[in-house]
Amino acid sequence: MDNTLDSLYWRYAVKKFDPEKVLSETKLDKLKNAFNLTATSYGLQPIRLLVVRDKRLQESLVSHSYEQRQVAEASHLLVICVELNIDTAYIEGYFKKVRRVRGTAPEILQPYRDALVDSFAKKTPEEIYTWAVHQAYLALGNLLTVCAMERIDSCPMEGFIPEAYDRILKLKDQGLTAVLALPVGYRSEDDAFSAYKKVRRELRDSIITIVEEQKK
Repeated sequence: MDNTLDSLYWRYAVKKFDPEKVLSETKLDKLKNAFNLTATSYGLQPIRLLVVRDKRLQESLVSHSYEQRQVAEASHLLVICVELNIDTAYIEGYFKKVRRVRGTAPEILQPYRDALVDSFAKKTPEEIYTWAVHQAYLALGNLLTVCAMERIDSCPMEGFIPEAYDRILKLKDQGLTAVLALPVGYRSEDDAFSAYKKVRRELRDSIITIVEEQKK
């Protein structure tokens, strides 16, 4: 089996982290870069990553995470957030960056810029939030894969109270709201779940393939 699939078989949703084992800065930097390199719709990156390495703060979030101890025991708690203000100014900021990084002429970018501004102006705040949340899930998938490749343990979590996270982590002050949590670190030796076999569909029941018919 190649290294990629071997890593994905190795990965599981950790139920118990070893609180004494801490991610190196090198490993953490890889996760930060992986997050930043995630593909997002239109390239707008309406997502931010909050990295928490504060045991007191992590412990305070357990009661708002349905008592899931992984939040406190993990080396770091990653919180994926979405931007609350995706407006014309935000979109214009993206195109300014494109011009700066790529040197693209404004007249080439203008039609695309105008189309995006018009499209988002017609969306409701709820529609924009839903769109942004979809981008957060793209980032989560990317982080889970990189964690597996780097032999970093993780546990993806939707089970927490976003309003409480927003308040405790002061996210609204930064124009953000919490969407997903990802405790990362290293599994405890006595986490029984690490030995469980994966339960997945047979490949033939999971994949649908359409093949062009051969011409006679």
